[in-house]
Order: sequence, then C-alpha cells, then structure tokens
Amino acid sequence: MITQDIVTKLWNEAGNGNVAVWENGTMTVVPANYSGETHGKKPLVIFKPIALVNKFELLDFALNDEELLTKIEDAVRAAGGEITRGARA
Repeated sequence: MITQDIVTKLWNEAGNGNVAVWENGTMTVVPANYSGETHGKKPLVIFKPIALVNKFELLDFALNDEELLTKIEDAVRAAGGEITRGARA
C-alpha cells in the first residue's frame, strides 16, 4: 500500500467515520464505535481522519507532511503491514 493513498482516503472521509486499513491494502470507512472485526477478520489499523488531517488547509499539505506520513507508516508497519511512500508532488 502507498502512504499517500491512505492520506487521500483520510482526507476524503473526514467526518464520515474512521478508516480501517486491511492487510490486502483495501480501506473501508467504519463507524466510531466499530468493534474492530468484520467476518472474523481484523484490520491492520484504524485511523481517525479528523485527528490526522483536519489541521491541514489543503490535501497537498497533508500529502507532503513528513510527520503525518511517518506516523501512518509506523502504525501500519507496527501492525505487520507493508507500506511504501509514493513520490512527492
């Protein structure tokens, strides 16, 4: 999975719920009270979009913020996932 794809999903879904990132790289919006399991499977990580991206005025700022990108990558890797940072614009 690509770090910036996660940031874009977080940006697009801010206010709609949390974003669950699954082992296969898919991302789904889940409610704030999500139990953490669907059909016996757990996501690698669940991100809270508003807490992560609301401080940025534009998506481009979030896509290039070193601290945000590192935070997402560390969380995915700590959960056993593989993640790669895409090229910066």
